Amino acid sequence: MVDETRVLRLLRAMTDDVSRLETEADSSSERRSDPMWLAGVKYHFVTAIEAAVDVAQHICAAEGWGPPTTNGQAIELLGSRGVLGSALSGQMRRAVGFRNVLVHEYVDVDDSVVIARLQGLDDLRDFARSVADWLD
Repeated sequence: MVDETRVLRLLRAMTDDVSRLETEADSSSERRSDPMWLAGVKYHFVTAIEAAVDVAQHICAAEGWGPPTTNGQAIELLGSRGVLGSALSGQMRRAVGFRNVLVHEYVDVDDSVVIARLQGLDDLRDFARSVADWLD
């Protein structure tokens, strides 16, 4: 059985991270020159996407869909089971890959990719909305 309280708590944390990222998308060049700025942006991407993965893994386990062997597969299962649309499932699968780069290749991350990703946050918001709708 899906623990709705847990899922909604994770979705709230995710949308809070996305809101912070949206705020930073329009930050000044002076703010962006602070070395902590980019580190904070990366952190909020990691925690937002981690929340989505936690939601996906929990739903898959609770519904008996799996077990998924990877975080990306957990997202794909949500797509194949109708929690997410197929396009969104693919977008979120790529988001998981982005998170993996941030976590495992942190030193070698192309910062311009991270900054560009600030302009494409709809997938994260759509994920939260789709899961919340599925719960209803």
